[in-house]
Amino acid sequence: MPDFSRRALLAAPVLALPFTSQAQSFPERSLRMIVPFPPGGAADFLGRVVGERMARSLAQPVVIENRSGAGGNIGSAAAAQAERDGHTLMLNGVPIAVNRFLFATLPFDPDRDFVPLGLIAIVPNIMVVPTSLPVSSVAEFIALARTRPMNFASIGNGTSLHLAGAQFSLATGLNLTHVPYRETGAANNDLMAGRVEVMFQTISAAAELVRGGRMKALAVTSAERAPAFADVPTLKEAGVDLVSVGWFGLFTQRGVAADRVARLESETVAAVQDEAVAARIVASGSIPRAMGSAEFGAFIAEETRRFAELIRAAGIRAD
Repeated sequence: MPDFSRRALLAAPVLALPFTSQAQSFPERSLRMIVPFPPGGAADFLGRVVGERMARSLAQPVVIENRSGAGGNIGSAAAAQAERDGHTLMLNGVPIAVNRFLFATLPFDPDRDFVPLGLIAIVPNIMVVPTSLPVSSVAEFIALARTRPMNFASIGNGTSLHLAGAQFSLATGLNLTHVPYRETGAANNDLMAGRVEVMFQTISAAAELVRGGRMKALAVTSAERAPAFADVPTLKEAGVDLVSVGWFGLFTQRGVAADRVARLESETVAAVQDEAVAARIVASGSIPRAMGSAEFGAFIAEETRRFAELIRAAGIRAD
């Protein structure tokens, strides 16, 4: 896992890129940003925050389209099949790296169909349990889990939430049973009701529920404490040698004209570097991290390699 704690939150500004007259007139109409995940989660939030900033800069609306299902494959396929003129963006994250290992076939090719524009944010997860569970620390949770069966929730196989739970199970030697849900709200509701015992939820999706006393936070999965929950220890501080974070960035399709890709890359980086956007991302519990296309592509390649090892070790398969 890259040590994001040792990196600046925002990358150095990219050099301005020369655009042709065609790029200067682009976009000619509104842009569509496909988010292959349900509303209400970290991906949806990041897409809307960055989309609002890009809309102002591009002087065209950026319309968010949630196309969830099949672990992100439905929305990703829709993006791959869209006209390759630069007016369709896709916000994606861990699934673009891992789904090739989870599904026998995909209705798109992650490498041939998409070009990365830029990373937006690193998304730490937070380990949450029901208020009814008689534990107040990671150590107490582990001790209790050794005495009885326990389930952990996620919003689908191969999501960063699932992978964090699988890593935790391997690191602690616990036999936690994975219970996948289709969307964040249902997973949160079952956790609060005690029907599942633990979840590694995104901070943005759990923050208000934790602050409202409807679930308990035991740890965060990042290398350092999350600014939004500075009183919650990291897993490493709690005695579990584990760092597991999600991430999200923007893509467009391969085949889009190079000058348009360059414009979209520049706008993506500029959006994340905007102080107001960065502040909103931090307030949500995520970490803004601007990367251009080449650096983001190398990052995805490394994450793909790392997750392949975890998926093999944990025996993870698609639904």
